[in-house]
Amino acid sequence: MTALDAPGQVARLVWTCYEPVHAVTYFHPRARAAYEATGLRGYWRGYFAGRAAPLGPVGPAPVLAAFFTFAPHMVNRALPAVWQLASPEQALRARLTGAVQALAELTYELPERHLAEAAELLEAAAEAVGTAPGRVLGAANAALPRGDYPLARLWQAATTLREHRGDGHVAALVAADLDPVETLAWRVATGMPAQNLLGRGWSEQEWAQARDRLTARGWLTQQPATDLPGTPTARGRAAFQAIEDATDTAAARPWQSLAPESLDRLRTLLTPIAHAAHRVIPADNPIGLPTPQG
Repeated sequence: MTALDAPGQVARLVWTCYEPVHAVTYFHPRARAAYEATGLRGYWRGYFAGRAAPLGPVGPAPVLAAFFTFAPHMVNRALPAVWQLASPEQALRARLTGAVQALAELTYELPERHLAEAAELLEAAAEAVGTAPGRVLGAANAALPRGDYPLARLWQAATTLREHRGDGHVAALVAADLDPVETLAWRVATGMPAQNLLGRGWSEQEWAQARDRLTARGWLTQQPATDLPGTPTARGRAAFQAIEDATDTAAARPWQSLAPESLDRLRTLLTPIAHAAHRVIPADNPIGLPTPQG
């Protein structure tokens, strides 16, 4: 990376390197086992409790707003009921324990000094999130104490930065007047396997209505006399690319606190960790996360 790279371009490139560090919490069996040991049995209980825990023992309303893509009835079923099974403090310990155990299994061949240096540089970027206005999940994670060991520090910094980015992405979607199920329907129309996103609680009718709305605004082609969904139009692709560009731009500030040589060093350090994490992250993952270059 050089000083000539656009800030948004830098933000996207680094995202492909640190997002896999965070994402092991969704895909590694050790992460799920840690939640279950706390009493959070079933994937979605652990997901909602772990991801919402930095906000405290909240009810469904702020989680619906912040997580964005889940149907209300699904969130209402999970919250606040999960706090009867585990407190936010217990959920935070479980999510960090599971993530660290997963990363330890995946990165055991890397020397600790490699992991410690990566954690230090990623924390330097994450420090900028604590003062970033309008980033609720990012700020809540930035306010958590640092871990005692390199992998704990690395995972927490990656989580802070990915939630900061996610806050900006939700803002871009809202500004583009896309609702949650329309956003999911667009992802499926552009090639993401439907089974990756159908578990978020929306009915078949709600999916069909979302596709109809995307067709009406010119994002999907009309399919007369068939039940097949339309395909993305050039207009739709350009409009969603503008959302992605806005997301990248909004995620850029933390990386501006690092010198270009530090960014290059961070990417070098994170790349083997990210490749190791991709051993448990499906190629067609619901995050839309590619394997980093290098």
